[in-house]
Amino acid sequence: MIKILNASEAERAATSRARDCSRCDNVVKPIIESIRRDGDMALLRYARELDGLGAQAIRVSEQELADADTRLCANIRQAMQIAIRNIRQFAEAQLPGERFEEFSPGRKLGWIVRPLDAVGCYVPSGRYPLPSTLLMTAVLAQAAGVSRICICSPRPSPEMLACARMLGLKEVYRVGGAQAIAAMAMGTESIARVDRIVGPGNQYVAAAKKLLIGEVGIDFAAGPTEILILALSGDARVIAADMLAQAEHDTTACAMLVTTSRPLAKEVQEEINRQLQTLPTLEVAREAICGASFIALVEDSEQALALTNAIAPEHLSLHETAMLSKIKNAGTVFLGPHSPESAGDYAAGPSHVLPTGGAARLRGGLSAADFVKVIAIQQFTLPALQELAPVITTLARAEGLEAHARAVEVRSVN
Repeated sequence: MIKILNASEAERAATSRARDCSRCDNVVKPIIESIRRDGDMALLRYARELDGLGAQAIRVSEQELADADTRLCANIRQAMQIAIRNIRQFAEAQLPGERFEEFSPGRKLGWIVRPLDAVGCYVPSGRYPLPSTLLMTAVLAQAAGVSRICICSPRPSPEMLACARMLGLKEVYRVGGAQAIAAMAMGTESIARVDRIVGPGNQYVAAAKKLLIGEVGIDFAAGPTEILILALSGDARVIAADMLAQAEHDTTACAMLVTTSRPLAKEVQEEINRQLQTLPTLEVAREAICGASFIALVEDSEQALALTNAIAPEHLSLHETAMLSKIKNAGTVFLGPHSPESAGDYAAGPSHVLPTGGAARLRGGLSAADFVKVIAIQQFTLPALQELAPVITTLARAEGLEAHARAVEVRSVN
């Protein structure tokens, strides 16, 4: 049965979920170094040992992609097409615009926006293959104008392959885990290196991404998935259903309810038990519910908000819409009782690749802006430079950088 905790107990429970990655690091480091040293030889060995590659080619052929596309059933195709449309529409709206104009006479400033050259999308395919994650990463990269998109997934499902074909993606590799991250980050004979790696994965994927920061850009190192529902009142059936939808992802998933209502807390507790009994994913969801999940019973709305912002959840289901202005930390917000997290997982538009474990204090979810560079531009007329020269030369000499000052003064000499 799910636990009912007070505010301080709930905050401790949520923050204690940060994983000790030292064990994962010790496993991942030799994999990275082997691939750095031996390239494809090491990559293929790990793919066979850990991903079940067998005698298959590591790269999915264009014929296999075409065959999967041909066999895709009509209702899934239609659902994917609608999801692609919605995700692309939102991604294009997120892209920063360009600007270049005078901020003062003769001092013209702005920025240009340019896509990354190559991106690697990691798509999990363990307990549940996730073609939706392919959509939630690759469509954003396409909207940003990335010319090369590489997909890595250890056991890509036919739906994934069909999805890749629908998007016109040609680089799909049957490799996962730390070995996939290392290959995309450093490059091998089979997989050319990329500029940034995005997408969720298990603890070894997260560890590899963190260890390779500096050699490759990443989105974030995602941990177990989580939802926090803030509801001072509401329908226990709906709240329980949303908590179980998150819990069935993985045994380490966390579903949290924050409420001021003791009757609602008890009703949700009982409703979770009822709904669990008919859930096909019972074993996974029950372990998640009985493990990291909880109901936090707080004193008032201010304490509810404070706890929510302290936890900084990956998914925030905010039933109290008037509280939105006081939310500071969340990966994404589902506003109102009719906005289920499931909609965001598949078809609403925003990416479901989101920061976990409190990282939403630092950033929101993956966006099209993660696939572009915003490059500043500076242009001066000579009078504008002369006006700014005393400031530049004074600060340069204060730092002991004489050549910096002279580079300005030489332009002012007649």
